[in-house]
Amino acid sequence: MDNRLPKMWEVIFVLSVFLIMMTLSVAVFELSIQLPLFAAWFLLIAFGLRLKYSYQQLQASIIKGISNGLEATLVLFAVGALIGGWIAGGVVPALIYYGLEMIQPSIFLVATLVLCAITSLAVGTSFGTAGTVGVAMMGIGASLGIPLPLVAGAVISGAYIGDKLSPLSDTTVMTASLTRVDVIDHIRGMLSTTLPAIIGAAILYVIVGFVYVDGSADLAQAQMVSQSLQELFNIGWYTLIPVAATLLLLILRKPAIPVITFGALLGVLWAILFQSMDPVLAIETAYSGFTMDSGVEIIDSLLSAGGISAMLGVIAIILLALGLGGLMERMKILEAFSEFFRSWVHRAKNKRIQSGRLSIATVLAAFSGNLFGSAAYVSLITGVKITEKIYDDLKVDRRVLGRNTEAGGTLTAPLVPWSDAGVYMTAVLGVSTLQYLPYAWMNILGVLTAIIVGYLGKVTYKKAFKSTEMKDENLSA
Repeated sequence: MDNRLPKMWEVIFVLSVFLIMMTLSVAVFELSIQLPLFAAWFLLIAFGLRLKYSYQQLQASIIKGISNGLEATLVLFAVGALIGGWIAGGVVPALIYYGLEMIQPSIFLVATLVLCAITSLAVGTSFGTAGTVGVAMMGIGASLGIPLPLVAGAVISGAYIGDKLSPLSDTTVMTASLTRVDVIDHIRGMLSTTLPAIIGAAILYVIVGFVYVDGSADLAQAQMVSQSLQELFNIGWYTLIPVAATLLLLILRKPAIPVITFGALLGVLWAILFQSMDPVLAIETAYSGFTMDSGVEIIDSLLSAGGISAMLGVIAIILLALGLGGLMERMKILEAFSEFFRSWVHRAKNKRIQSGRLSIATVLAAFSGNLFGSAAYVSLITGVKITEKIYDDLKVDRRVLGRNTEAGGTLTAPLVPWSDAGVYMTAVLGVSTLQYLPYAWMNILGVLTAIIVGYLGKVTYKKAFKSTEMKDENLSA
């Protein structure tokens, strides 16, 4: 059976139907995101049958797509257990308590950006950062009366600095591998667009902190939360040991899954040893999460969270999204986009316009992976695979390909409500994607600066390094 390439109008029609399904499900009917994603499998399967693929081939592509990104789901199991264990063990309450004691309201937002950035650079994961330091910062922000969407925006901005620039980040390593660029060269190549975005976001958080937050901070509520935490939990320097141990092991580049699971185990032990919790109930928090029933609404809201069960919905979305990515790759939908963007870029009259169009094309190609594939891993594949030949044709350094792919893929992942990152951040931080989106300033500025620098052209065609491509024997690393 001969398969044919999809026509561009067919691709646009199918993806438009997908987008309408997702928008109606999320914004109008408020259905669980998993349902339209599952329905989208059959939308693409029907399209695949039209292209003369057999059902067996399409099902195999779903399985292959899922298997390629299965590691992310295993990490989420560990993160869910860690959050539940750390709340039960007094670790998260201690972080909130000490944060309230040390951080002034006026600098809280920029401090959140910096703390989450340092953590994510050290451990290389936005999910891990949001699930640990991010949860604590949300608690501090709520105690101060700061709008939670604003706090969530600062958490996500900081968390994605490391997700983009840390050599330990899976998206950073994956992008470097896909573009055939050394990891460190890839990181250095992103600095021209990422540093202005970080500085711009920091300035905005400082301005909002001094002009808006400082005057609206509810210090009486913060004091009440601090006092309640002291009464409900045994808080001391020892409650921070699980944080120090977990971060140290991650910094030493130990495998993420066993390290995070070890951190969860420490949380459970701390709940038994220092919070006098029944051992069976303490262990159960790793799966079911921690439930707080103090009678103080803000405390109960902050500390009733975590557990593997809280991650199951996110894991389902990742599996469904990876399956969609496998279908799109099998049906060569990416090739149809590639030809469209190639024609658009080559029609430009000079190199500077070509450079700008190439940046936009790559950002859009990567963003489409989050929009239609609902996963950051899919976005990196779409960004690179759709546009890499155009870079080679125009003799543009592949570091630029990696830089633009991360801008359109990594940074936009938490901004799509039905993406794995969007759903995870909503689940962990307790704020919907559309609420925090306007305040994720580093992510937004990172996309804009990538496009602006592309049109400037100054860092696009200049090769600062003699060798940027990895040797073939290192490609599998």
